[in-house]
Amino acid sequence: MGEVELSCQAYVKMYLHAALFPRCSVNGLLLSSSSTGGAVCITDCVPLLHSHLSLAPITQLALTQVDVWCSQTQQRIVGYYQANACVSDSSPTPCALKIADKIAEQFDGAVLLMLDGSKMSADYRVPPIVMYERKDSRWTLKDKHTIMMRQWEETRAVASQLLDTGDHMTLVDFDSHLDDITRDWTNQKLNHKISELSCPANGTI
Repeated sequence: MGEVELSCQAYVKMYLHAALFPRCSVNGLLLSSSSTGGAVCITDCVPLLHSHLSLAPITQLALTQVDVWCSQTQQRIVGYYQANACVSDSSPTPCALKIADKIAEQFDGAVLLMLDGSKMSADYRVPPIVMYERKDSRWTLKDKHTIMMRQWEETRAVASQLLDTGDHMTLVDFDSHLDDITRDWTNQKLNHKISELSCPANGTI
């Protein structure tokens, strides 16, 4: 696998998902709208669950719906993210490995991203992520030098601002959607907000 590039929108939504449920493990899917070879460009994410991450039927339902939506919006599922309830633990759980394996069956360059809760403070200077890649049927730590995040300082500022203004409360994961199906798990309003804040700084998300 080559380089992995993480967009502002993808990172901010993962960060807000973890912030919204600080005492829970959370997970989600990583998406790409890029069809180019070489680097994996993670352009967005879909927050999935904040309770009972190991429940297979709910996970399968979510995967199916996201896959259908991706086919309609010219995107594809390229990876999986998770933040563990224990902030000092950023190791993949059996659940994380199982879902990541399923994604890897459909996409050779799949990535598994763990959020490091112990480093998710507003003033932390590097992205609080640990990334794994699949080699020889096993998930191994990816070289941090092949992980790119353009304009990290601006991305960090967007995440911090949305948290400060309480906009993380508007994030909808698939769990919340199942409780109230009128809630939009694609988070279009939040995407627009992130775009408004990030475009002046980054020129792009």
